[in-house]
Amino acid sequence: MHGSMYALESWLLSYLANSLWQVPLLFFAGYIAVRIARPAGARAEHRVWVITLMLQSLLPACSAFSWYWLYRLIAAFGTFPSQDGSVTVIAGSGIAVSPSHLPFWLPTAIVAAYSATLAWFTARFLWRWNKLRTLRAEAVELTLPEETAPFWTQCAQQFGIHGVSLAVSSGISGPITLGFLNKLVLLPMNMAADAPGADIRAVIVHEFAHIRRNDFLKNLLYELLALPVSYHPLFWLTRERVIESREIICDQIAAEASGRRQYTHSLLRLAALIVEGLPARTPNAIGIFDANTFERRLMRLTEKKNEIQSVRRLVIVALCGALGIATCASALALRLHVDATAQPGTQAAASPSKPLSVPANVIAGNRIGGPQITYPKDAKQAKIQGTVVLNAVIDKDGNVKEVKAVSGPKILEESSLDAVRQWKYKPYLLNGEPVEVKTTISVVYTLAK
Repeated sequence: MHGSMYALESWLLSYLANSLWQVPLLFFAGYIAVRIARPAGARAEHRVWVITLMLQSLLPACSAFSWYWLYRLIAAFGTFPSQDGSVTVIAGSGIAVSPSHLPFWLPTAIVAAYSATLAWFTARFLWRWNKLRTLRAEAVELTLPEETAPFWTQCAQQFGIHGVSLAVSSGISGPITLGFLNKLVLLPMNMAADAPGADIRAVIVHEFAHIRRNDFLKNLLYELLALPVSYHPLFWLTRERVIESREIICDQIAAEASGRRQYTHSLLRLAALIVEGLPARTPNAIGIFDANTFERRLMRLTEKKNEIQSVRRLVIVALCGALGIATCASALALRLHVDATAQPGTQAAASPSKPLSVPANVIAGNRIGGPQITYPKDAKQAKIQGTVVLNAVIDKDGNVKEVKAVSGPKILEESSLDAVRQWKYKPYLLNGEPVEVKTTISVVYTLAK
């Protein structure tokens, strides 16, 4: 029970520690990729920001998990017979951080604060979702005037969307779109009564663009996925960039559907609302006022559209992909692991005579010396390869006190044991005092092609 609790605490601390620096890293990588992708248009920019947002949530989780099983799987199936071979020691990757340097209560307090923050964002999401259900329930069906009704039918046919309802509500200050099964366009009471017909048509075609793109469902999934990093200010900035690029795409779709000049004029009139105060965004809903960067949206509408050649597009995709892979690889290589087990009250603290179990990727960073493991000549000639798994006990001075092989080809075990017995580690500290630890070391023998 205690082991599971401390494992969860370690995972949460690792996720939080990695998200603190990986979210900014991904944001700046996304910003550079957007600059590269800009010639390809707003859709390319939007895809980059969406990928950035998803990575900001998922990459810290990948960093917090142990990928030791993957290394074992690759080692098990990646066999290539040859006379030349290589030896790789797998003991995890990344930087290990132990809270033994900190007051024993601090890691628990950090986890509690983060859990409370996550619970608050989750509760806020659920409250907003319930608010949308209330808005739908209290909405009043709207019948468009004769001058606008044909345009609604035209949009439905043009976008290939049917069964969309139209209603008004006194609980919103700007037009929004709700639902992914039963779709609803909701207008404020004052807009439905007072806005010119041309502006209503601009709003309608913009909301139909959202419906065709399934933006309500996508936005819902992004919000759910992003809950663990919703505390981070640079994630908020990424979220705004996703919204802004999405609105630019819908502006372009709406302009093509209703006429660029007419739609731009309507957007200019709607932009005048900024002077009086932009209508408040309705959380978790989709609407034309979601992004308050009207100036940039208007500039993008008036830009001359340049078609780029397929070769240039391929180069842009390759550059953005290479940047993304390099950023993710760097983040995983430099990932932080926080071990919450080294705290008072654990079995190790209560029984200092027993070695403390330390994950392989934590203790690997403490190795400071010892011979390299060599590939036995007999094994190479016999074309034998595989993984030798060792259990080792390291004493308080950092010497390997015990080591034994628990699996692997017998012909490969001796060379691993001979080398590991001579390895030297920095002492592992528990509450500032060196302790004896036990860990696992895997040695992969691979024959090259």
